Amino acid sequence: MHILLGLLGAIVTLLILLKRLADAGIDLAGLNPFLWRRRRNWRLQVDGDPIYMIENPRDMAAILVVGVARVDGDVTVEEKRAIRQEFEMAFSLDQRGASELIASSVYLLRDNQALHDPAALLARCKEQFSGEQVDSLFEMINRVAMVGGAPSQVQLDYIAALRRELTTEAVPDSTW
Repeated sequence: MHILLGLLGAIVTLLILLKRLADAGIDLAGLNPFLWRRRRNWRLQVDGDPIYMIENPRDMAAILVVGVARVDGDVTVEEKRAIRQEFEMAFSLDQRGASELIASSVYLLRDNQALHDPAALLARCKEQFSGEQVDSLFEMINRVAMVGGAPSQVQLDYIAALRRELTTEAVPDSTW
């Protein structure tokens, strides 16, 4: 009987301590490793930069085309006009759709940090680009880079880094 009373006393003491810890804001459910991993993955998704979550090759191509105009400074009116024409022709968009695609791409490239690491930028969608899409993308990029005259050295370096990243692997040909 004395063993049973000692065990009950220990259980009650443990429950009172857990209640006091919960009142102080310490929850033992937070020590669950599965819950911690799920919270961490969710936090990375919410707090992360949305530009690194893009999986659609068309949206990434739009970001890369705007990025070549933006890599050496702000996008000029002539570059914006050329980009809109490229989007209308290549992606079969109307003028409003092309303008919205430019606006969203400029917004995602607001701090230019993604332009310095093309490998991380293309990590999620690189394998979805077909060879035909890559060729079309580089034609658009080269035409946009030539808008204000000869491309700057920064633009040439950026284009070379993109070419290294995108010409490694390509899926069978498909359209945008």
